[in-house]
Amino acid sequence: MRYLFWVMVIVSTFILQRILSVSGVVPNFTLLLVYYAGLREGSSTGILFGSLIGSIEDSLSGTFLGPYLLSKGMVGYLSSFMSGSFFRWTPLSGAIGVASFTILDSLIVLASRSFFDRIPVSTLSALLIIFIQTLFNTPLGIFITPKNKD
Repeated sequence: MRYLFWVMVIVSTFILQRILSVSGVVPNFTLLLVYYAGLREGSSTGILFGSLIGSIEDSLSGTFLGPYLLSKGMVGYLSSFMSGSFFRWTPLSGAIGVASFTILDSLIVLASRSFFDRIPVSTLSALLIIFIQTLFNTPLGIFITPKNKD
């Protein structure tokens, strides 16, 4: 039952991501799922879930496989370290974490596509896309908390 729930959440997220757009920029809601998995379930689950979401996203993007797999796997792995004992968790921590990982995710995808294919967009367009995706995701980071929240 739990797996069926997550399949429905993933499918719904991809559909919602395709429906909503601002100025032709598609939000990056799949990052929130990966961030949640890494934060709540740890590094192993985070990287596996991130790689799964990334491979689905690569398949749907129509370009070569790899950029989303790498970026989402990395976000899943790195987000697991935010739930440690380095700092006291606040809603602002969640928002800053989501904003940081949204920027990191987009930069990894852009760099991968630029290195191994061709530059997908101009630098100014890339910055605008990253900015809008960050604006979409940051407020939602307030609601994502780790398991071991103080």
